[in-house]
Amino acid sequence: MPSGSGARNLLILAGIGLLALMLAGAVMGVIGQKILGLGDGYVSKPEIHLPPQPVFPAAVRDERLGLTGVKAKSEEHPEEPKKDEEHREGEASEEAHGEAHSTPLDITQFAVTNTLLSSWLTTVVLILFFGLGSWKKSLIPGRFQSLIEGLIEAALSFCNSVLGPEMGRKAFPVVATIFFFVLFNAWLALLPFYQFLGFVQDGEIKAHLLRSAGTDLNFPLALALVSFVFVEYWGIRSHGVGYFKKFFALGALFRLKPAGLIDAFVGFLELVSEFVRIVSFTFRLFGNMTAGEILVVMITFLVPFVAVEFVFGLELLVGLIQAVIFASLTLVFLSVAVSHQEH
Repeated sequence: MPSGSGARNLLILAGIGLLALMLAGAVMGVIGQKILGLGDGYVSKPEIHLPPQPVFPAAVRDERLGLTGVKAKSEEHPEEPKKDEEHREGEASEEAHGEAHSTPLDITQFAVTNTLLSSWLTTVVLILFFGLGSWKKSLIPGRFQSLIEGLIEAALSFCNSVLGPEMGRKAFPVVATIFFFVLFNAWLALLPFYQFLGFVQDGEIKAHLLRSAGTDLNFPLALALVSFVFVEYWGIRSHGVGYFKKFFALGALFRLKPAGLIDAFVGFLELVSEFVRIVSFTFRLFGNMTAGEILVVMITFLVPFVAVEFVFGLELLVGLIQAVIFASLTLVFLSVAVSHQEH
C-alpha cells in the first residue's frame, strides 16, 4: 500500500481524473452540446416507458411493442379498408422515428415482462446470498457467515424492539423477507446491465430485458396486500371476533346513546384507514422507485459520466430507506392490531 507522498500523489491524480471526467460529462451531455452548438449529446435521447414491457415470448413482445413489420401485416390482411392501411402507415412512421410504445396485454394473453423477470432475479439472488452464507456453518464464522448472521440478528432485534420477543419471532420471517426483497430489488436495478441489456431495432434498445420491479405498480401492490393480509390475520388470531369491534362499534348506537354516533363514525374512519394503507404502501414505493429510475436516466442524458455516480449514491440510500419504511410500518400496524385496546 502506498503511504506518505505516494498516497498523496495518487489522491491528486484521482482528483484530477475526476475533475476531467466531470468536465467531459458537462461538455458531452446534451446541455453542453446545445450550448456549444455541436449536436444532441453523447447519450441518445431516452424513452421513458412507465408500463412494464413484455420480453417473452418473442411474438407477444414484438406485437405489443410495435416491432413487427407493417408490410407483413398488410399481406396477412389484404382485405382491410384503406383507413386501417393509413393507421398502419402511421405506426410505421412512428417506428421509423425510433419510437416503440408498449400496449396492454389482452386478458387471455400471458407474457413475461421485464419487471417480472427482475423480481425472479431478485428472488434467486436472495436465495443464493443467504443460502450460501449458511451452507457451511461453523462456530467461528468467516466473513461471509458473519455478514449473514449480522443482517439476520439486526432484523430480528428490530422486530423484537417493536413487538416484543415472542411476537417479534413470529413476524420476523415475513417482515425480513419484505425488507430484503425491497432492498435487493432496488439495489440490483442500479447494476449497469439493467440499462444495456435489451431488444434492439435500428441500433436502439426498444425494450430492456430487466427493469426494477418497484417501477411496476403490480409489485408494490402485491407487497402491500401481503402486508395487509399479514396484519389482519394476526389481529384476528390475537383477538378473535372481537378484533372487528374497533371497526363496528355499534353497541352504544343500538342502546340509543348519543355517543353511539361518535363511536360508529370513529369505527368507520378506522375501517377506511385500514384499507387506505394498501394505497399508501403501493404508491409510496412505486413513486420513489419510478422517480429514481427516471432521475438516473435523465442525468445520464444531461450530464453523463461522474455526475451520475452521485445519483447512484442517492438511489442506494433511497432503496434502503424504502425497505426500512415498508418493514417498519408493517411492524407498527401489526403492533397496533395485536395489542389490547381499551375503549
